[in-house]
Amino acid sequence: MAEIHSRKIKEHKLDTVLADDISFCGELSFTRELMIKGKFEGQIKAQGDLYIDEHADVTAEIGARSIHVRGRVRGNVIAESQVELMGNAEVIGDITAPKIIMETGCRFEGVSRMVPAEDSLEK
Repeated sequence: MAEIHSRKIKEHKLDTVLADDISFCGELSFTRELMIKGKFEGQIKAQGDLYIDEHADVTAEIGARSIHVRGRVRGNVIAESQVELMGNAEVIGDITAPKIIMETGCRFEGVSRMVPAEDSLEK
């Protein structure tokens, strides 16, 4: 798993990157790591880790193994492992995960629920 906490993610270590000039609307599913740098609208159902870059704009219901946010997310976020909001992240929606990390400076508007790993994706 790539590490995003307190430093920039190395894109070349990720399996897939949706570049900053991509605007995508629909349903996205994947089993490995993915980074969104552009705009996405729809639904994300993933077994892999999701990285949302600092200039990304995501409007979606999101379910993934772990979710690391540096950009903007509007919609509910459900992670099997953890959700991490970096200092410049903005999340408007509910968060459900066994582990939630919020760095100083992030903006979160919603309800957070910390549930055991086996229960998080059932919500």
